[in-house]
Amino acid sequence: MSPDLLQTDHLQSLRMPFRRAEDRVAASRARLAEPYSAELFLNAAKGSLLKFDPRVQVRNPVMFVVWMGAIVTAALTIDPQLFGPSDASIAYNSVVTAILLLTVLFANFAEALAEGRGKAKAASLRQTQVELKANRVSPCGALETVPARVLRKEDVVQVARGEIIPADGEVVEGVAYVDESAITGESAPVLKEAGTDMFSSVTAGTTVVSDQLRVRVAVDPGESFLDRMIHLVEGAERQKTPNEMALTALLAILTLIFLIVVAAMAPVAEYLQAQLNVADLIALLVALIPTTIGALLSAIGIAGIDRTVRFNVLAMSGKAVEAAGDVQTLLLDKTGTITMGNRQATEFLPLAGVTVNALVEAAWLASSFDTTPEGRTVVACAEKLGASDELMPAKARAVEFTAETRMSGVDMPDGRVIRKGAVGSVIQHAAMVFHQPEPADVRAVANDVANKGATPLAVSVDGRILGVIVLSDVPKLGIRERIVQLRRMGIRTVMVTGDNPITAGAIAVQAGVDDFVAEAKPETKLELIRREQAQGRLVAMTGDGTNDAPALAQADVGLAMHSGTTAAKEAANLIDLDSDPTKLIDLVAIGKQMLITRGALTTFSIANDVAKYFAIIPAMFIVAVPGLAVLDVMQLATPHTAVLSALIFNALIIPALIPLALRGVRFRPVSAEQTFYRNLLIYGLGGLATPFVGIKLIDLLLSTVMA
Repeated sequence: MSPDLLQTDHLQSLRMPFRRAEDRVAASRARLAEPYSAELFLNAAKGSLLKFDPRVQVRNPVMFVVWMGAIVTAALTIDPQLFGPSDASIAYNSVVTAILLLTVLFANFAEALAEGRGKAKAASLRQTQVELKANRVSPCGALETVPARVLRKEDVVQVARGEIIPADGEVVEGVAYVDESAITGESAPVLKEAGTDMFSSVTAGTTVVSDQLRVRVAVDPGESFLDRMIHLVEGAERQKTPNEMALTALLAILTLIFLIVVAAMAPVAEYLQAQLNVADLIALLVALIPTTIGALLSAIGIAGIDRTVRFNVLAMSGKAVEAAGDVQTLLLDKTGTITMGNRQATEFLPLAGVTVNALVEAAWLASSFDTTPEGRTVVACAEKLGASDELMPAKARAVEFTAETRMSGVDMPDGRVIRKGAVGSVIQHAAMVFHQPEPADVRAVANDVANKGATPLAVSVDGRILGVIVLSDVPKLGIRERIVQLRRMGIRTVMVTGDNPITAGAIAVQAGVDDFVAEAKPETKLELIRREQAQGRLVAMTGDGTNDAPALAQADVGLAMHSGTTAAKEAANLIDLDSDPTKLIDLVAIGKQMLITRGALTTFSIANDVAKYFAIIPAMFIVAVPGLAVLDVMQLATPHTAVLSALIFNALIIPALIPLALRGVRFRPVSAEQTFYRNLLIYGLGGLATPFVGIKLIDLLLSTVMA
């Protein structure tokens, strides 16, 4: 991009997005597919050794039991008679110890590998935190150069072209392009200017690439968005979601139950005169407890958060990602989320007795000074139909658009008053200022336009309404199909818009949403969220402005745009660095994928354990209780090879499942019931059959080696 294109007098004409939302989503998905590097594996291997610290192991009750079992069998390797007479040899005890340690190591490796990608992301972010200097504006207006670390909230700094913004804040003066690639990964610069919700927020570590800005600092040192982002990404291993904590508690209870069962089995074995030693009992305990899911549970949760980071969304907590998977009501803004966002002038509809040329010329004149996107598109469409700069005299006076009048226009030197704006506002202007009656057909034309999902704008000259401009805001390509997918998942979609009910209803029908709320104000969104939550539903919504902050804070899943205000980002629990509102739909899929992955691997683990019971229990007790021969379906060689085969399989299945835990089970937009049956069929039966085959093969190998 040439420097000339970045000058201030061109900024308004360059407001169109640099990159379509679809391109940003595709780039995010490409980041999700990035391969794991050799350095990442090496760091994970080192981290897995550090996690043998008992203070770390005690956080995972299942693996802590395995770790303690390894300590006991290690002691038995030194003295096999430590706990009384035993027929287990030093070699047997040492092999059991090695297998148990490998089991813990593989579990540690899964967690360390999941953490590694987040830490790699944090390291790249930390590179943007250099020792910055800031040009602080003193109360008298002078500039003083100070270290960025001394800046305080409400300080004002001036940032020139080529300089790095030293702190998070709001633009209070100026307009310029800012390179945010260090934070968002988006290469195209973003327009920032004072007085706008969407374009006034700036982030520390980003670079001004044109003109200059004055920024009011919004945070104290150490509290910047970048600081929080690094802290959250680095601290991924410490984040546990409510469902994850509940499952951890369940696994702890199961482990305690089986610990009591195995402890009670020792006197039973002695009574039956079964030859059981301590190493065998520990092996039985490890086979009984759900080691597979216990080893992978933390990795699944961390990987879910990592997927949001790779998708360029910052999760303020693991709970936010999980809640996205449980969302039952999705509030979608119309403009920019369901529709393309930039409404385009597509047609001019003159009223009776008015020519198309007269309407086109008046619309062009009324929009020439209108810098809003709607004004620009009216000018562009009119010029295609023959309007040109020759229509505008030198001394014409611009009348800017305001939210109060809902009109813009021009006062001509010859006395003509030309206005363009909302139909109701133009009718009122004509009646109050020029005492002109309302044309009989203007309401019918406007309603017909609105019924087709477009927005009507009226044009008048000296109070005489000439006709209607059609602004079309069409649904995004594929949005209807995505809404259908959400409905299949049991998610209710509600479109929220400030448009009139007729226009909103037409767009709602085209998009296929379940419901819509028209003429919505910030209070309307908040009330809607509270009403849905009162009925027991989890609610998600997007927002970018300060007026969205209350609703974002109230929603169970609040997705704020990075380009939005500081208030919106502080209220939300998810921040989209690409500022793409449609990401909310993708986040639902990411959250559901994390929940489905956890459910699938839990199903596999339980089925896996059932198969291991058939390997170890008959081998241990078949001599003392011949009736157990009916359970000896694997026909393993000896009790010792049976125990070792089950333990080896138990250890090897963990690294075999690490890729699935980190990548996640493939998500399909189906109901919870269908997902449950699918898990039973694939992971239940698979988890039951795999150990039978694997343990038998390992037993054959061991019996051959030991023969």
